[in-house]
Amino acid sequence: MTLGTPLPAKRPRICIISPALASANNGNWRTAQRWADFLSQSFTAQIATQWPAGASDEPPALLIALHARKSAATIAAFAATGHPIVLVLTGTDLYRDIQVDPLAQQSLVLARKLVLLQAAGLTELAAQFQTKSVVIEQSAPRLPPLPPDPDHFDLTLVGHLRDEKDPLTAARAIMRLADPGLRLLQIGHTDQNRCGAAFEALVANEPRIERLGNLPHEQTRRLIRQSRLLLLPSTMEGGANVLIEAIMSGVPALCSRISGSIGILGQDYPGYFPVGDDQALAALIARCRSEPAFMRLLSVHCEKRAPLFMPERERRLVNELVSTTLAGG
Repeated sequence: MTLGTPLPAKRPRICIISPALASANNGNWRTAQRWADFLSQSFTAQIATQWPAGASDEPPALLIALHARKSAATIAAFAATGHPIVLVLTGTDLYRDIQVDPLAQQSLVLARKLVLLQAAGLTELAAQFQTKSVVIEQSAPRLPPLPPDPDHFDLTLVGHLRDEKDPLTAARAIMRLADPGLRLLQIGHTDQNRCGAAFEALVANEPRIERLGNLPHEQTRRLIRQSRLLLLPSTMEGGANVLIEAIMSGVPALCSRISGSIGILGQDYPGYFPVGDDQALAALIARCRSEPAFMRLLSVHCEKRAPLFMPERERRLVNELVSTTLAGG
């Protein structure tokens, strides 16, 4: 190196805490992975399930934690370093844990910045927390829809079988309809829990419901692109990755009317049904099946929302958030 040439600046290190890593194949992991990629040009970003991983760990310049309750121990330990914390609020954070769980509430206090994945969630926060909150919608690459199966009207249901995802409502809606051309493709873990057992029992004798299990992300996205509709019957969502992927694939969705989906699709989206109302969902499916004009209406509405979910936009907002927070903002 030539005498007098300044040494290259050391890139700040960012630690992203995700309760789940790649093997879980869920929304938290994909958010962490995407943000690490976005930050990699200006920062050294790593993903872990906790901090510190060892007694000698040097604290990173900034901690980004997903999930107020599950990451509470890490957030409390890192707060003692004096370095800033950014907390990304998940659906169970916003719509359950911060109302009742002391550890989740403590995480809100310790974080320098709070991130919501859709704007409707702001109303769940007290005024003192709204002032340090930012909204960063998640993104997905835009991909064209693929030719659907000509012999079936396929609907995809993507999510591990948990109560919050309410897969039973989707199954019951299909079973209300006699249409032999309907097919529901359920993608995600069949966990050994009450919801998983109930779903298995309900669909055991329904050949139009295919349980595909946990699939690689690329294969899941391909099936979404080939389907006619995405079903999202969840009781709570922070901002569903899979809904954004459907929108960015030109595939409309039928969603339970919950804050997390309203924040993505807007109040006036015509494809909502009341939470848990399988009869209303069945009526919407039948309408999509028989009314091409209604399907076009859903598609046009989704396309108008698509600019919010461009990867370039999310990349810019994530990097601005980290830079501003490191600078004391």
